[in-house]
Formats: sequence, structure tokens, C-alpha cells
Amino acid sequence: MTVERIGPPLTGGERETLRAFLDYHRATLALKTEGLSDEQLRRQSMPPSTLSLLGLVRHMAEVERAWFRRVINGEDIPLVWSDEGDYQVAYDAGESTRAEAFDAWQTEVEHARRIEERAESLDVTGHQAKQGEDVSLRLVMLHLIHEYARHNGHADFLREGIDGTVGV
Repeated sequence: MTVERIGPPLTGGERETLRAFLDYHRATLALKTEGLSDEQLRRQSMPPSTLSLLGLVRHMAEVERAWFRRVINGEDIPLVWSDEGDYQVAYDAGESTRAEAFDAWQTEVEHARRIEERAESLDVTGHQAKQGEDVSLRLVMLHLIHEYARHNGHADFLREGIDGTVGV
């Protein structure tokens, strides 16, 4: 699989810019995992942490599902890996495979893109039950950009620890 990462526009409208930054960070996570075996993707950072690249991909599938499908689209569906709503389950990659994790993540990214594209504006709101408040699509997109950026930093260290690759 070859990952194409396109930099965000230097000028553009708010929605176009948010969409481009989110896609840029999605592609960055994929690049951080490129060329690694399932075993390497499951390699944990250091005790007591169970964090791995595969765990990050699984976690981001949960994040995409929760914010776009459950919050903005109002779908009554469980998380991908936890019927009880425990986000931590995704981090434990166990015997997961690249195919399983990436299929789930890509499915959720595709749903998220469709939901965002169909929304009339960034002012569309959904209900975030955990905090009991309505949130805008704008906030959700910004939150996901933040979430990916933070976890891509983790992915930098994880990848370097696996094979020395830096700067992807």
C-alpha cells in the first residue's frame, strides 16, 4: 500500500482547510505504519504502556466513529472494539492484524468523510452525550485534527523505536 499525503492549502476557505488538515493527519498516521509487519505494528513502546502503532490505528477508528457517526450523525452504534464504550480496549492490539485494524479505520474514515460532505455547514451540531452538550461539526473536525496530531507524535517515537525511521 502506497500512501499519498497532500499538504493542506496555503489559502482557502475554512471548511476546505479543515478537511485538508484532517486528511493530511490521517495520511500521516498511515505513513508512520507503512512497510511494517503485523508483529512490528503490535510492538509496545515500553512497560507499563501497551501503546503500539496498531493500537493507535484502532484507537483512531474509535475516535472517527464516536465523533462523526455517534455525535454528528446521531447513530446509536457501539464502539468498534467495545460494546461497553471503553475506548482503552482499542489500544490493546493483542493479536490484531494490519488488515483488521486498517479495514476498520478506513471504514470509519469513509463514513466520516460522507457525513462531513453531506453536512450543510460547519455549524451543524450533534449531541456529545459524555459531556451532555451539543457540539458543532467545526469543533469535531478541530478535535480530530488535534487528536491525530497528538497521536502522530506518539507514532513518531513508536516508529523510531521499531526501525529507526524518523521524519515521516
